[in-house]
Amino acid sequence: MNTLYDSETFAVLHVLANAETAAEGVLVAPALARHGFEIVDKRRGKEVYLDGSWAEMFQLQINAWQANTPTQEEVEDTLEGYTGLAQQPVVVH
Repeated sequence: MNTLYDSETFAVLHVLANAETAAEGVLVAPALARHGFEIVDKRRGKEVYLDGSWAEMFQLQINAWQANTPTQEEVEDTLEGYTGLAQQPVVVH
């Protein structure tokens, strides 16, 4: 798990769910590599986990941010758009 963004309002984590594992001393990549993003809304104490096509769309957003460095306000406005999906209460972070 890698922290991609952390502010007073939001945290974004990149979760590598299927990391390579060792089988008889040899690293084996999973047949279907899955990863996702966890967005934590610290104000509301809620989180949303994006995987599949949602994760792919969010990865495109991250790529755009890397190409055109956004302001903190622009990042947080985008993350705010995902908070409507956040239904899971944050228990441990």
